[in-house]
Amino acid sequence: MNGPFPASALPSSDFHAGLPRSHPHPAGFDYLVVGAGFAGAVMAERLASQRNRKVLVVDKRATLGGNAHDRHDDAGVLVHPYGPHIFHTNSADVFAYLSQFTAWRPYEHRVRASVDGQLLPMPINLDTVNRLYGLQLSSQELPAFFERHAEPCSPVRTSEDAVISQIGRDLYNKFFRGYTRKQWGLDPSELDASVTARVPTRTTRDDRYFTDTFQAMPLHGYTRMFERMLAHPNIKVMLNTDYREIQHLVPWRHMVYTGPIDDFFDHRHGRLPYRSLRFEHVTLPKQQHQDVGTINYPNEHAYTRVTEFKHLTGQEHRQTSLVYEYPQAEGEPYYPIPRPDNAALYRRYRDDAEQLAHVTFVGRLASYQYYNMDQVVAQALKTFRQLVAREDDAESGCATASEGSSARPADKVAQA
Repeated sequence: MNGPFPASALPSSDFHAGLPRSHPHPAGFDYLVVGAGFAGAVMAERLASQRNRKVLVVDKRATLGGNAHDRHDDAGVLVHPYGPHIFHTNSADVFAYLSQFTAWRPYEHRVRASVDGQLLPMPINLDTVNRLYGLQLSSQELPAFFERHAEPCSPVRTSEDAVISQIGRDLYNKFFRGYTRKQWGLDPSELDASVTARVPTRTTRDDRYFTDTFQAMPLHGYTRMFERMLAHPNIKVMLNTDYREIQHLVPWRHMVYTGPIDDFFDHRHGRLPYRSLRFEHVTLPKQQHQDVGTINYPNEHAYTRVTEFKHLTGQEHRQTSLVYEYPQAEGEPYYPIPRPDNAALYRRYRDDAEQLAHVTFVGRLASYQYYNMDQVVAQALKTFRQLVAREDDAESGCATASEGSSARPADKVAQA
């Protein structure tokens, strides 16, 4: 890979985010990409390999891959420092794109929830209900069981509504309410219905956490995949550097920004709320600790879940490493909090972003959306195509005012 190289002793600039400075200079870079996670890496790779553009990727962390970064811990176990990242997608295009940079290890994730002294399948399925209540229902009988216990409400507005209207209050209290309160610091009745809608309920014995067509882990880890994505000779990487330190010192023509959109604008309208996480990593002198990759703890502990990495990676090792996840209000931004007032605040920043002709916003933080990894890749591939089309139009003199600027953040993810 070209780089990374240090930027120590570079002065901070008095950058005003609403007035970005571009430098169309032949000796500089065509693109300054802020962030070396999925969104930034995909954009950089496409611009370099498909458009022969010179790209500088800058990240404030000392590592590649954003939150998907993985590394070997002191015991030699491959772990995810920022929590488990399990790849799954229904997009053949996204999977084919990433397959250029990694081989895969097939992996279907399974989760158990610690409820009433048992470890029960999650999402809730036939076995969950039968074991919890001592029943012997069939798949054909389970829908009627849910219907008897459901409390219909219309319209469904909150996360509480979404669950109770489908499976009833007892299952909601045992599996969802406590977990959601810990995760978000709010009662489910205060959160958008989309929060719990992410976890389906099944009438079969299928205990896979995901049912996507493609479920696999990068064979040699995420970091190796990112290294290969950014290995193009047109790409330079600068880590351990805030982009504001170098944006006035390095010539560039167009910025691709993947960080928090409110931070870009110096929080001029106020801070967008996020939930964060604290990770406690533990190594045990045994080959296996859990029967499945992740165990959820919706009720009895301060942490929400515990993941054992060797299930995910398939690594053989005499020891095993786990991560305990503790949700918290402060820290790195992980989860946008889905409430109407937060969405309205984001739209104010999106409107500001649309006024910037030399900045493109892409990724979950720039879009204030909780996207899965494959959704970020799909969004970045779509954004690349849109950026190329505008670039071609501008070069041919065909651009029109109605096409707008290149800065609009994507609100919805389109499959690549």
